[in-house]
Amino acid sequence: MALYPSIAACISQLQTESIGEDRRQILQPLVDFIQEKVDERKPILLNFICTHNSRRSHLSQIWGQTMAHHFGIPEVFCYSGGTEATAMFPKVAETLRNAGFAIEKLSQENNPIYAIKFAENAHPVIGFSKKFDDNFNPKSEFGAIMTCSQAHEACPVVAGAAKRFPITFEDPKTFDNTPLQTEKYQERSLQIAAEMHYVFSRIKR
Repeated sequence: MALYPSIAACISQLQTESIGEDRRQILQPLVDFIQEKVDERKPILLNFICTHNSRRSHLSQIWGQTMAHHFGIPEVFCYSGGTEATAMFPKVAETLRNAGFAIEKLSQENNPIYAIKFAENAHPVIGFSKKFDDNFNPKSEFGAIMTCSQAHEACPVVAGAAKRFPITFEDPKTFDNTPLQTEKYQERSLQIAAEMHYVFSRIKR
């Protein structure tokens, strides 16, 4: 199942070699967790968690699912959640659309639901803001990836998580309503894409 051409082109231009050794050490426990599940032929459940489930956790969920597909790693199911629910910030959808994702807004509520596809025949990733322990998300045996330091500190225990991984990213929200907003959201999206590419490229099947 081929990725949309624009997403494939985006992936081909990622600067994965620029990921520093210190960052690779932060990513390695997640690589090990995924590899262990692959070796045991068990489903790989990943819940990306930040405070509001509005920006970084969604970008991580989408790129994580995309890279698992890109590298042919089966039975990977990516989720996202927050320590509280707000809404997926519209700039996130715009940033992903600019990278080539097909995005359909399924509802017009204060917390809209989005269907996000990386390939024509792929099942869409469903994006909306929710708490990390929402019924939509797995209840046990998942890896909890803490994408922001606030959530990492505010949530010392993630109930049901098999393991927890502090893989934090700077918040593009800092640049909202500034001339740099579009550039910084794209920069964060590409950083997350590159790191998810690195993680899944290390998995041996």
